[in-house]
Formats: sequence, C-alpha cells, structure tokens
Amino acid sequence: MSDTMTAHEALQAASVPTLLACLAHITGERRWIEPPFLPKRDIALFAEPSGGLPQDLQDAARTAMAQVLEELADGRRKLAPQPDDAMMLDTMRTLLSEQVAPEYVPMVLEEMGLADRRVHWSTTPPVSKREPLHVLIIGAGVSGLCAAVRLGELGIPYEIVEKNDEAGGTWYENDYPECGVDTPNHFYSFSFEPNLDWSSNYSKRGEVLDYLLRMADRRGLRSRIRFRTEVLSLRWHEDRQAWCAVLRDADGRTSERWAPVVITAVGQLNRPRMASFPGMETFTGPSWHSAKWPAGTDLKGKHVAIVGTGASAMQLLRSVAEEAAEVTVFQRSPQWAREDRDYHGHVDEAARWLLRHVPYYYAWYRFGLIWRFGDGLLHTLRKDPEWPHAARSMNRRNDRHREVMTKYLLSQLEGRDDLIAKCLPDYPPYGKRILIDNGWYASLRRDNVDLVTEAVARVDGPEIVTDSGARYRPDVIVLATGFEAGKMLAPMDVHGRGPRSLRDLWGDDDPRAYLGTTVSGFPNLFLLSGPNTGLAHGGSLIFMSECQMRYITGCLKAMTERGIATLDVRQDVQDDYCQRVDDEHGQLVWTHTGMRNWYRNAKGRVFSPVPWRLVDYWRMTRHPDLSDFHVQAVDEAVPSAS
Repeated sequence: MSDTMTAHEALQAASVPTLLACLAHITGERRWIEPPFLPKRDIALFAEPSGGLPQDLQDAARTAMAQVLEELADGRRKLAPQPDDAMMLDTMRTLLSEQVAPEYVPMVLEEMGLADRRVHWSTTPPVSKREPLHVLIIGAGVSGLCAAVRLGELGIPYEIVEKNDEAGGTWYENDYPECGVDTPNHFYSFSFEPNLDWSSNYSKRGEVLDYLLRMADRRGLRSRIRFRTEVLSLRWHEDRQAWCAVLRDADGRTSERWAPVVITAVGQLNRPRMASFPGMETFTGPSWHSAKWPAGTDLKGKHVAIVGTGASAMQLLRSVAEEAAEVTVFQRSPQWAREDRDYHGHVDEAARWLLRHVPYYYAWYRFGLIWRFGDGLLHTLRKDPEWPHAARSMNRRNDRHREVMTKYLLSQLEGRDDLIAKCLPDYPPYGKRILIDNGWYASLRRDNVDLVTEAVARVDGPEIVTDSGARYRPDVIVLATGFEAGKMLAPMDVHGRGPRSLRDLWGDDDPRAYLGTTVSGFPNLFLLSGPNTGLAHGGSLIFMSECQMRYITGCLKAMTERGIATLDVRQDVQDDYCQRVDDEHGQLVWTHTGMRNWYRNAKGRVFSPVPWRLVDYWRMTRHPDLSDFHVQAVDEAVPSAS
C-alpha cells in the first residue's frame, strides 16, 4: 500500500505532457498523443506541469499511469516495443505542442538514451591490432572523461594526463561563490550517464563535480589518469609516425611519452585572463581571479572590488554583497540577463521518484529540456536585412526578446533610474553570452553595492583609479575578467608536419580547425572543445563533446580496420569549412556592428561559438569522410612506439 501511495503522490506532481508521452511509449497506443490529450504550447524554459489541459484529462493521465505501473509491477503488462520514428516524432510534437522537424528524431533519440551513439567495430579486431593505436588524452575534465569512456568501449588503449590533482576540469578549478551551471542539469549530463538524483534544476559546482567524479570511479577511469602532470609540448615525428609529448610532473621533473594519436581536452575556458592594468602589482591587498578563489575566504567587513560583469560575476555578486561590508563593481559594458523562475528551483522527492520509477520519464523530461534549450533561439540571432531597427536588434523576434528582457530589467530596478541607465544594453540581445539573473539586479540595488561604469585606468598602491581620475580603495580585488579563450591549447608548444607550430598558424587569437576537431598538418591530433565548437545560442558542452567523440572514434575505427597509420585533414577541406563558418557568423548577432565580446578576435573574426544548429553539427560529425584527409597506410610508414 505504501508503494501505491508513493506512486499516487508522485504522480500528482508529474508533468502531464511528459506522462502522456510515457503512456504512448509504454503502451504503444496513439490515443495518448491524439485529441483530447493535446497539451497547449508553453514557451517557458520549464513548462507548466498541467500542460494547459483541463483537470479531468490530467486526472485521466495520472490514473492511467498508476494502472500501467501496477500492471508492470505484477507482470500483467510488458513494455511495448519502442515505437517507430513516425510515432516518436508525433509524440515529440504532442509533448511540445509545436512542429518538430523529422531530421531531429535520430539525434534526439540518442540524447534521450533510446538510440546508440557509440561507434562499433565492423568486426571486433584482435587486441594486437588495437594496441598500436594507443591514445594520449590531455585533460580529465568533461571532454577528457567523455573521450576515455568512448575509447574504453572500443577497447582502444589510452592514458590521460591531467595538470590538476583531481579530475573535473573547470568544475574542479572554479569554486567561487554560487558557481554553477546555466544549462539545466538533466541536459548538462552525458547521454550515456543519466543522473536521476539531481537536487536542483541548475546545480552548483559541488554537485556537478560529484557527478563527474562518480562517473570516473564507476567506470574505472581514475586508474588511467596521471594527475599533477602537465604537457609542455607535442611534436610529431614522421620517422616514428607518432607524437612525442614532453611532460612535467609536480616536482618539476620532465619525461617523454610517445603516442600515435593525441586527443586534447583542455577546454576553451581553462586559462584565466588576468587584468593587465598598469600598477596591478602595486596593489597592497589580496587579489585573485574568480577561477582561483581561495578556500576559506572571509570577506566580512571588507570592501571588495569586482572587475568584470560576465557570467562568473553574475553568479558570485549576490553572495559577496551579502557578506562584504562594501562592494564596488567595475563594468566595461552591461549584460543582458534573462529571468528564469526555476533557476533556484529544487528537484523534489516526487520528481526524483518519477525519474526513477516511471519508464521513459527521464527520457521524455530530458527531451523537453533539450528542445527548449536547443536550436529554437538561433533563428532569432540572424540578421534580417529588411529590419528597420538594426542598431537595437537583429529581427522582429530578437526585438521581442529585447522587450521582454528590458521589461524584466525595469521591473527589477524600478525607481533606480541611475542603475537603469547603467544596466540597459544598447546592443541586440544575445550579442554576448546568455546570462541568467542570479540576483544581479537585486544585489545592485543594495546600499552596500556601487556600480561603476568607467574603465579601470590603473592601480595605484591601495587604490583603483578610473579613466576620470576617480579613486576607490578596496581591501580585496576580484578579477572576474574571463579566460584566454583565443589562446587555445596554450601554453603547449605543438609542432606537426613542417616547420610551423600551431601557435605560428593561430597566433594568439585565431584558432582554426576542420569541424573544430582536426587541423591540417597535424596528423592524428584531435581537439575536443576546439575552435568554433563553443555554444552561444543553446545546447550543452557535453552534447558537443559526444558529437566530437563520435567523429574521432569513427576515424580510429577506420584507421584500425583499414590499416591506416595517419589521417591528416586536407588544407583545402579545412579552409572551405572555416570559410563557411565565417560566412555563417557574418549573418549572426556576434558580428553585429560595434559588438564587443570575447567570442571575437582582434580582427573581428568569431573563433569560439559554433554557428550551426545542433542538429547540423550532429550530422557533420556522424561519420568521417576519408576523402577529406591525406591518408597514409601502415605499410607506408614506420611503426609507431607506444
């Protein structure tokens, strides 16, 4: 009886559209996705649980699911075979009450855990054929762990080198107050590693790190990681058909590691950009970058200066303002911030029960988030040449976003015209990274918080001096100044074929790669989170990493099964792809006239975000085309050392 009561109570809190999708999936009956069971469209990021259906239809769905669960439990019912793609598409459309293009179905089924994204051998090769393909993975963050899982599934030997003393990457390194995800947890997680016990809709750093470390432990990845070891350089040796990595351990000792294949998984946001204000070294108090937040920091009674108003500042200001005596925020340019009423929402026990006990509930709940945080925004970021208000927005829908976010800003800063003037951006929405309000506006209203919109000119001993000569005397300076995203793979010195290094080709801010994954002249080198694989319109870093690893394992499969020693993407293929990326970005908001953001380099080229829809990139990375590469067979090369 207690189990029945638990089910009854949990079902009262369920998302009815999700229940309807589950009923159709479990039973194979289309009646659950046909009239009268048609939810109303809801554009909220987290949809309203009733689906806009009348109470009697909500009750009918809950009662039917309770009966189905009882029949499954006592053996009177078995799960129906998975519906065909046509019915799955109809189910998706019903759940959302909007059109979903058929091209999304195979991608989404993978994300829901209902289709296999892994690469499989045509015929499993013997160990003797897999061992020579030893892979060196650089980095044990999100992407590096993804690489390890996928290589392990194929039985390809690998080793991970990690500069920190723990896995987790950026989630290990960043521990500033309220550090957390700005993509919902149930989307910001691996398709092959569901977590049914997230405590919040948007978890903080500790819970995300725990998720990654649990996965590493459960899958036995930790034993493959060399911690506290940094890669100083990579050099391709043609005579051995292998990369030589020079490593440095925590004691400063250097050693060499040879591998025919290298996967870099160091991320784009892993090297803090330190402020270069004149006189910074003369500051008499403590200062640190937000990514290097000291453990046990006590700001009580302190005057804290926060330089920067990007994503980390948006998250940490609230806590700092509540603790410190005084806070001065130095803003170069204002940010758009959107409201999400569920940003601080918790996943209650009823929701966790549903995710654990209702077949496919997790899959369909995740689908809703994937869709709402996916490609829907991208078309609103495209330039409309006929739009008469090009200075403030990109098109009619983008202008509507501006109206909504402006209305929210005005409601939060009502009565503070001084703050409204400082905080209202003059550029189109989403021209910079999408931010979710974490009490930013409320914090700026506090009596102990001052927003300064003048640039910092220099630091003069205990004082920060602005362009106008105004002086501020903080006890602590927090640099929320972002990362050296353009210096990808820095400070590694990477030399491929020929005399030029990767830094020679890329400079400090112009990285280029085919599919963001492989670079001409650098055979058997694959990049995760490489150029133009970042996300600025939606999606999840984890999704991108999985797509890239699908492509990379496809390359490794071809190399093993076809006796290939090296794959080196053709220069013309890379150039054509990069030109298409640039052309596409030329139509999007990040190249809007006068737009300043960290996505662009000194010449205005966008090097970080992907310009494509998620489904486009998923398709591009589905199967490698060997005609894109210079291919060298094993019998043409000297065997590599591992």
